[in-house]
Amino acid sequence: MDLIDLEDETIDAEVMNSLAVTMDDFRWALSQSNPSALRETVVEVPQVTWEDIGGLEDVKRELQELVQYPVEHPDKFLKFGMTPSKGVLFYGPPGCGKTLLAKAIANECQANFISIKGPELLTMWFGESEANVREIFDKARQAAPCVLFFDELDSIAKARGGNIGDGGGAADRVINQILTEMDGMSTKKNVFIIGATNRPDIIDPAILRPGRLDQLIYIPLPDEKSRVAILKANLRKSPVAKDVDLEFLAKMTNGFSGADLTEICQRACKLAIRESIESEIRRDRERQTNPSAMEVEEDDPVPEIRRDHFEEAMRFARRSVSDNDIRKYEMFAQTLQQSRGFGSFRFPSGNQGGAGPSQGSGGGTGGSVYTEDNDDDLYG
Repeated sequence: MDLIDLEDETIDAEVMNSLAVTMDDFRWALSQSNPSALRETVVEVPQVTWEDIGGLEDVKRELQELVQYPVEHPDKFLKFGMTPSKGVLFYGPPGCGKTLLAKAIANECQANFISIKGPELLTMWFGESEANVREIFDKARQAAPCVLFFDELDSIAKARGGNIGDGGGAADRVINQILTEMDGMSTKKNVFIIGATNRPDIIDPAILRPGRLDQLIYIPLPDEKSRVAILKANLRKSPVAKDVDLEFLAKMTNGFSGADLTEICQRACKLAIRESIESEIRRDRERQTNPSAMEVEEDDPVPEIRRDHFEEAMRFARRSVSDNDIRKYEMFAQTLQQSRGFGSFRFPSGNQGGAGPSQGSGGGTGGSVYTEDNDDDLYG
């Protein structure tokens, strides 16, 4: 079709009759539109990718299985009769990449991302905190497919009954509302909930039951290999001198979190930027006093980040997580692992008279996994 000259006073009728709105036009309009209920909430597909996160390969793989596989391979879940998980809880020391992981998985799935800090939902007015919770979940449904991320979940999901002096039980009402909304997500399989906390020991157990945030993932401090990956991820867009030994730097930063390592890299970059700017200022002053020097081509005085920049940055480096805190997280993770699962469970060898557990038989042992009495306790 010939191009239409919009400056003409008339347009040929044949051209007008050939115009039609196609499905591609609707798809484009849909991508540019935002539901009215979401206009006061920041809803976006994050730009964070897996490359921005160094290490944590096991966690990345588990997140892909939990969030990405149901989106990309729904036929497999239908084939095996599995309902995708609705939520996951990240726990571990601060500064280890919990928020980045949530953004990266949303980006991988091309899903919208809504990030809420727990204290933002709390107000002094009666009933308003619960209304805020309802509104956030409504917006997540409107923005589906969506990853709803609750940072500092422990501030709004503490174990109920222990809030002494709490005015009218406001904290308990908030957690009850969160549980109600999570249970109501059963018909919406394209909203995935991620919670993050530095205090997993005070989270209400009800929020961790099956059908809610039933997948718990420990985000530990990075090991040496992961620290190398984090340093490289932070510096992948920066010019770094070849004699800078990132492996040695990673070896000397045992116990540092990802945020601590990022601070070292940023400080080294700042030192290089400062030196570069000061060199340019001195050069401009020399040119003003000696105009003939302008004709001489000079090399960049600070073309890259050098070893001395990192050495100076390391003078200010410090750990944000103590050894005592690390032991607490590791003990919690170990206790959780021991309390969930049967360790060396094996089916009995040979044919025991049936392919599955007997239903309604009273002759089983008291420790059987398949007792009807445990169903309500498991999913209550």
